[in-house]
Amino acid sequence: MARAATETAAIRDLAAAVAALEARKGSDTAALRRDLVTLLRAHLEAGHAEAETRLIAERDGLACARRLSQLMDEVIAAVHGVATRRLYPADNPSTGERLAVVAVGGYGRGKMAPGSDVDLLFLLPYKQTAWSESVVEAMLYILWDLKLKVGHATRSVDDCIREARADMTVRTAMLEARFLLGERALYDDLVARFEHDVVRGSAQAFVEAKLAERDARVSRAGASRYLVEPNVKDGKGGLRDLNTLFWLARYVYRVHEPKELVRAGLFTGEEMVLFNRCEEFLWRVRCHMHFATGRAEERLSFDLQRAIAERIGYAAHGGLSAVERFMKRYFLTAKDVGDLTAIVCAGLEARHAKHRPTLDRFVQRLRRRRRGPLESHDFALDNNRITVADDGAFTRDPVNLVRLFWLADRHNLAIHPDASRLATRSLKLIDRGVRENREANRLFLDILTSRNAPEVVLRRMNEAGVLGRFVPEFGRVVAMMQFNMYHHYTVDEHLLRSVGVVAEIDAGRLVAEHPLANEIIGTIQNRRALYVALFLHDIAKGRPDDHSIAGARIARKLGPRFGLDEAETETVAWLVENHLVMSTVAQSRDLADPRTIEDFAKVVQTIERLKLLLLLTVCDIKAVGPGVWNGWKGELLRTLFYETELVLTGGQSGENRAERVRRAQVALREALPDWDDASFAAYAARHYPAYWLKVDLPRKIEQARFIRVSEAADRTTAATVATDGFRGVTELTVLAPDHPRLLAIITGACAAAGGNIVDAQIFTTTDGLALDTIFVSRAFDRDEDELRRGERIALAIERALKGEVRIADLVAARRPAKDRAKPFHVAPEVIIDNSLSHRHSVLEVSGLDRPGLLYDLTTAIGKLNLNIASAHIATFGEKAVDVFYVTDLTGAKITNANRQAAIRRALLDVFRSEEEAPASPPRAGAR
Repeated sequence: MARAATETAAIRDLAAAVAALEARKGSDTAALRRDLVTLLRAHLEAGHAEAETRLIAERDGLACARRLSQLMDEVIAAVHGVATRRLYPADNPSTGERLAVVAVGGYGRGKMAPGSDVDLLFLLPYKQTAWSESVVEAMLYILWDLKLKVGHATRSVDDCIREARADMTVRTAMLEARFLLGERALYDDLVARFEHDVVRGSAQAFVEAKLAERDARVSRAGASRYLVEPNVKDGKGGLRDLNTLFWLARYVYRVHEPKELVRAGLFTGEEMVLFNRCEEFLWRVRCHMHFATGRAEERLSFDLQRAIAERIGYAAHGGLSAVERFMKRYFLTAKDVGDLTAIVCAGLEARHAKHRPTLDRFVQRLRRRRRGPLESHDFALDNNRITVADDGAFTRDPVNLVRLFWLADRHNLAIHPDASRLATRSLKLIDRGVRENREANRLFLDILTSRNAPEVVLRRMNEAGVLGRFVPEFGRVVAMMQFNMYHHYTVDEHLLRSVGVVAEIDAGRLVAEHPLANEIIGTIQNRRALYVALFLHDIAKGRPDDHSIAGARIARKLGPRFGLDEAETETVAWLVENHLVMSTVAQSRDLADPRTIEDFAKVVQTIERLKLLLLLTVCDIKAVGPGVWNGWKGELLRTLFYETELVLTGGQSGENRAERVRRAQVALREALPDWDDASFAAYAARHYPAYWLKVDLPRKIEQARFIRVSEAADRTTAATVATDGFRGVTELTVLAPDHPRLLAIITGACAAAGGNIVDAQIFTTTDGLALDTIFVSRAFDRDEDELRRGERIALAIERALKGEVRIADLVAARRPAKDRAKPFHVAPEVIIDNSLSHRHSVLEVSGLDRPGLLYDLTTAIGKLNLNIASAHIATFGEKAVDVFYVTDLTGAKITNANRQAAIRRALLDVFRSEEEAPASPPRAGAR
């Protein structure tokens, strides 16, 4: 009561202030308009400040949204009053000089965020008159002067009905029309005719159109509700989904308030409470986002997440940071919105207002089965969907909570929403006895390792809450996000997607993208272990200890429970504990260094483990998110697989090094028939053994011809470009006189030209030239476009090597002013390891990524008088991990402790100096 009285007093105060202003200005309408804008701007600013203060204190997003809508009502009323009383009064109005001001869209719902649009309908009786045109124009100009974003339409009642019939967007906006000011009879006429002429008999068409519109919107904003930078308004599980849900219910059930959904039989009382809780939380987040940014920001980006978590009041707890706890709440809310949407859709289907879904259209198309009777009398078919025979199905046998999903997978059936709804309400039946039940675990393992659609069914289990209840360790990571730029999804979504990827490979659907994985998956002996390992590999995320080691412990506990034998369980535990090893070695180690392969082979030990680890690694990377997997990573993994396979099978790895060099030279000689023996012998003598062992034959051929052409043209500094569409990289080969800062100049030129380096092969000839191949991630699909880009980068490298440009200036100019990675902190680390290579010291440098980082690091290494033999560049979101194989100027390893300490200080200073410099975003296409 006190709050309502306060708000009423605010309206009275504004009305009194406007009346006083009108009295003071008299006939000076220009001054009246100018001072009215000043008065209303101050009123809006004060109202927003009060709304923000109350939002923080009361933690009620709905109250804030309604308060802001009420504030806008006050402003519209003041503007309308001045326009009709003083600017364009109608002393003796005709029947045509009538006007109703109606709020539509979000404003019509009576809920607004600080940056929301003001959607208005100026409603006329039949046509626009000079008076109505003047009033509307005057109101709009004042609202625009207030810097408000106004969406508006001026229509007669007939116009509105005609537009609503033809356009679903107009129809939806009118569905939420709310009378504000003017002629109430016009508004009432519109409502009556809208119900009679538009809504009646058109429910199915409206439902289908809005659901199709939702699919398109969600696809644009991100098809998963578990994207780690969600769109609060338009993303899956966001406010627009709740709006759509209510639009459908309002159109079909003719309800006007959400609470009427219970009376209509669509929601239970508990579900209505859940609806209100979701709506309040999402409005709270959205209002905080608008207040924090000062604009209509709808994407909950990493930059905002920490600030919003703090504004709402989250703190670190249970191994999760404040921002991770906040985002977990957000994703659980998004999941609840999805559950509510499913309930409404089920109700619409029952009224024949919506087409029925299938479990998985791809599976339905490719794997149709003849369906006999279901294996349990507790379930039945309802319009080709599996449902419970009665409400006691789960109470009689709690194992049915797992069997429901097993039957859905076995028969390729969609699950009736009523069955999912009952399962969610029956979760407490899943106790220790059910979890340890042999039959329940057999059914679950069948689902997990199914050849149909395991990802789809597991996701249904997860959305119903059954999966997290049946496997509590999985329940701990449901809706858990990792606050970094690398992972695109929550942990549970990532795990389910990884199972989906292996199922696609298993079904032969990804032959072109993953040729080696497709080739070997049919040869593995431990298929069940692979699927279980993928389901569990990140299950210990969010715990204080290393998630790989903790995950292995969980695997050893769950394996026997699921029905795996001792050997399978141990294989799963090994895979979980080592699930990052192959990716790390492939992306950050010199695969041409025998020591790398020897050490990796010692970890893997058997061909079967090598195959399983490759498959797990491919699926893990692919499931991280769109664009994370690429052909370059695939090439690195294939190289590591084949080299390790040779060691494990006693193949070529045991061959004499000199013999391997000789064979490589013979192969190149045969590929260059136009060279005479003397020319080839001289050329072969220019390369050290490392070149012959590391570079593949096609690249050796191209480089031999490149060097010959360059020298014939008397060019000691030259660059050439080639594209590789499958691996997703562009190769830049540079020939130049060798010197310690050569790689720094090349990386700086790449950064300045927008080239994102992913790897580098570095060789020196016996006559003092450097032959360096830089691999840059591809930017264009078409080869001709990519070649033009590569040639621009090559030209920049040549100019830099010739001293025509200052690299430091170009790199500095490339750094943007604002830091995209500002929300993140990555502690810089420098590791110097002499055990990873027989010939080189390995420098592993990790820290917060940024444009020009690789240039800064190579510059520092050059100043330290170190020779870089190879460089391996990897980025995991905001974290850069760059590895350099180096020696001192005499070709020896760095073993002196003082020298190592100096190297660490110099490389750590690269990160410290950046912390003191103006902020800049990570990589932005170049390092």
